[in-house]
Amino acid sequence: MLMTRTVKAVLIVAGLVASAIGAAILLAPHAFYGTYGIALGTNASQLSEIRAQGGALLAGGLLIGSGAFVSRLAFSSALVASLLYLSYGTSRLISMGLDGVPVSGLVQATVLEFVIGLLSLFALTRLVAGRPEAH
Repeated sequence: MLMTRTVKAVLIVAGLVASAIGAAILLAPHAFYGTYGIALGTNASQLSEIRAQGGALLAGGLLIGSGAFVSRLAFSSALVASLLYLSYGTSRLISMGLDGVPVSGLVQATVLEFVIGLLSLFALTRLVAGRPEAH
């Protein structure tokens, strides 16, 4: 499998971003969502749902980033990164169509998610292109 510096860099950045956001949501959801003008209450069920999403995003980010250092995980990491970021971006676009345009920070997040998702898809294609053909 061909692991270039570009592929490693994409996996590291994608992993760090997902891990950092996941950790922020898991450990400090009020502060994280407050930056977007979203006020969370004290409802334990709501906070449980939000923190669970943060934990899943943190775990995904750790898997994505590990692919830069463990070559046998690179393909899976790039695949997860592509799916994760492109699904977030696509879901936000659907929400914009159904619910209206959110605050500018969330629009910027949408753009960033598409950029990282497309870079991850590029990394995935590089990894696939570098695989020896099965005989």
